[in-house]
Amino acid sequence: MQSSNADQLVTIAPIVRGLLANATGSPDLPYSPVILNFLGDQKAEEAGERALHVDSIESDDPEKIREQLRAAIDGYVDEHGLKPEAVCVGDSGLLRISQPAAEDAELPLRNKVALITGAAGAIGYGICVGLLEKGCHLAVSDLAGEKLDSLVDDLKQTWAGRVMGVAIDVTDKACVTEGFESVIRMWGGVDIVVINAGIAMVSQLKEMDLEAFRKLEKVNVEGALLTLSETGRHFITQGTGGDIIIISSKNVPSPGAGFGAYSATKAACHQLGRIASLELAEYGVRVNMVAPDAVFSEGKYKSGLWEEIGPGRMRARGLDEKELQAYYRDRNLLKISVTGRHVANAVLFFATRQTPTTGATIPVDGGLPDATPR
Repeated sequence: MQSSNADQLVTIAPIVRGLLANATGSPDLPYSPVILNFLGDQKAEEAGERALHVDSIESDDPEKIREQLRAAIDGYVDEHGLKPEAVCVGDSGLLRISQPAAEDAELPLRNKVALITGAAGAIGYGICVGLLEKGCHLAVSDLAGEKLDSLVDDLKQTWAGRVMGVAIDVTDKACVTEGFESVIRMWGGVDIVVINAGIAMVSQLKEMDLEAFRKLEKVNVEGALLTLSETGRHFITQGTGGDIIIISSKNVPSPGAGFGAYSATKAACHQLGRIASLELAEYGVRVNMVAPDAVFSEGKYKSGLWEEIGPGRMRARGLDEKELQAYYRDRNLLKISVTGRHVANAVLFFATRQTPTTGATIPVDGGLPDATPR
């Protein structure tokens, strides 16, 4: 290979991680993944007795790399009767399996690595906590800045060993790729991706500024597409399937006047998810959507969407913030306030694969007849 040693290990790590995953025999959860410590060439001497040493990788093609590594691992298993605990690749460095902490051993998503975009808000925070409670190693992503840093610091207070922050601008293809590479360098790969990044705008169509619309399109549609593309490539390379959960919106089946830019771009994002479910099923990848409504906050974390549209809604209805929240609570059939943790529970339904489902949507809205799929 012509790439640097560090680049080579990033290319190899997801393949190694997939080959070292243990087959379970379950059609819903066919693999039990491993976490890889990405130690680099200066740590190669720490490989230990149960290490597979591969002199060099002979190709840049992922499938040929997989064939070479599979043959090497199978040879090791034939000789030793068990899989290696580490793989040392020439001068590129060492990938070593990390054992889960004792307290995490029985959690349903232990050793799974999740990445969430647009995490630094009410829904994002709720999803982060839900995934961590179920055992995930979690890459928390948003635009670089104090909001992301503060969220990561908060999560690390409870789950220090299983949280990393990674700044990703989902509208920048190179940034998305670099974000995935950062996670690979930390834990070897990714198993679950939650596409949550999105922005909103209030405007009547007859008054809509085209550049403002394009800004939403850039984040809500192109950002989703770039994330889906990178995730699909990664899951195929890793070879153990995966889960993509898109945070959609009740505005997809039930749009609102004055909310056309958001409704239209979220509908496009939703449709991309449905298409991804068709294209990625053959690789064991499931793609599903969660459609929340009126999530104002989760703990101290406020919704970025409602910070944008809330003041206008309050003025239009003559309500204060508390009264506006009560209005949205009372308009749903169950008369319930929807929270970030409610959204997280829907994400976890898909991430833990409770049913053999792909291409589906769970509404999290308290029951809105106008938003019922039809």
